[in-house]
Amino acid sequence: MPQIPSRRGILFGTAAVGAGAFLTACTSNDPKSENTASATNQPAADDKPGKQVTIGFAGPQADHGWLNAINDNAKNRAKKYSDVTLEITEGSNDTAAQIGQIETLINKKVDVLVILPADGKALTQVGLKAMRAGIPVVNLDRIFNSPQAYRCWIGGDNYGMGFNAGQYIGEKLKDKQDAKVVELAGIDNLELTKQRTQGFDDALKNYPNIKKVARQAAEFTVESGQAKMAQLLQAQKQIDALWNHDDDQGVGALRAIDQAGRDEFLMVGGAGALSAFEAIKADNGVLKATVLYPPTMAASAIDLARALGQSKGVSGMAEFEIPAQITLYSAVVDKDNVDQYMPTGFK
Repeated sequence: MPQIPSRRGILFGTAAVGAGAFLTACTSNDPKSENTASATNQPAADDKPGKQVTIGFAGPQADHGWLNAINDNAKNRAKKYSDVTLEITEGSNDTAAQIGQIETLINKKVDVLVILPADGKALTQVGLKAMRAGIPVVNLDRIFNSPQAYRCWIGGDNYGMGFNAGQYIGEKLKDKQDAKVVELAGIDNLELTKQRTQGFDDALKNYPNIKKVARQAAEFTVESGQAKMAQLLQAQKQIDALWNHDDDQGVGALRAIDQAGRDEFLMVGGAGALSAFEAIKADNGVLKATVLYPPTMAASAIDLARALGQSKGVSGMAEFEIPAQITLYSAVVDKDNVDQYMPTGFK
């Protein structure tokens, strides 16, 4: 999962539930509008068949529940449109292999490319190559080093994810003296992990009664989550809250918690896995909430690519062109709103 540029992107709620509403037709019947400089009659993408568009999609190997959901969202969104042909690569975490896959799509002269790079920095040059070949690129989540390598970036808000997790925990523990929290982070050498931790720490600054007493970095896997959580529990005999960066590694963390017989604290997860939603809804364990990093962003990326291929804009906005950046919001899902998000949960 992903690195974001800055929080200057356009904040669009969660991509969930339908990136389609996001790109519906926009027209005006007001005759007065004809005498203004508005863009009310601009073409905007909608569900009606239009110009045929071939979209090339290249992402990393789907070796993680979130990445598998990214692929599924892209494929399912493309199937919705009779005017879209999706050319999807096998996916690879090997930089050279992914570059080769993207170059194949460039040579096929696809109309638009959607790329979630395994490594944004390493794949910047192939993004530039596509753009210089006249193929617009929708850069999905992990960002290229140069804005010249993409026409539009869409992705999650890692800082916001951490901040919202910290704020949720802070509000739950605001009346508890000397509250102790621990953090189960993701892969520590990823910029996204640093951003999530920074957001979490910044949120906790607003709650002087709360102290983060320990942090462990896992690897976004069930096994690492279980091992690192066991270490945290052994070292901390009493805690009040846990924030876990990733729901996949959270499955392992919950196993360690059950094995240790600990239930004195609340847990907040991250990403939006179906298993997390189900546990939150059941409300019979420590997991009380998760902060979204919605894989539905891939469906929105297909919508944006289609709009680019048809030279259309986004409805509800005055501009004739799609935005340069779209940052999705990291909503907190708890028992009060879990039913709304259940259909978006990934396995």
